[in-house]
Amino acid sequence: MRINSIKYNNSHVDGPGIRTVLFMQGCNIHCKGCQNKSTWDINKGKEVSIDDLVNELKQKVFNKKITISGGEPLVQKDELVKLIDRLAEEGFDIALYTGHTRDEVPPEIITKLKYLKTGNFIQELKTTIKPFVGSENQIFKEVSKDETTK
Repeated sequence: MRINSIKYNNSHVDGPGIRTVLFMQGCNIHCKGCQNKSTWDINKGKEVSIDDLVNELKQKVFNKKITISGGEPLVQKDELVKLIDRLAEEGFDIALYTGHTRDEVPPEIITKLKYLKTGNFIQELKTTIKPFVGSENQIFKEVSKDETTK
């Protein structure tokens, strides 16, 4: 899988608690005003194996809270499913940030998440008041057990 970078144990704005943020490489949405344009090109960033990535995260993430962002994580859907499976097996509290809708996120991913942020960033709707989102149209919510069975 291709990743852009990892910010360890220092985010308070990418979900509840102090979180590590994994920025995946590749985006097919290209939101106007995006703060992560360096993640757009799928051919940039670095290639890592899922095993190596999970081992590194297990060693460096002190509280097992991780947010997977991008770019657009669903660009690498097959690898994302495998990564989330492995992180869930290791007991990680996983948040996924996607520009897609809830219905576009594969059910096999939803069942492993604690939090989900959906909706593309719209610069004209930018907000600093609503927690864990960049624009008013975006939705951040805890994934309920009822949702995981849909």
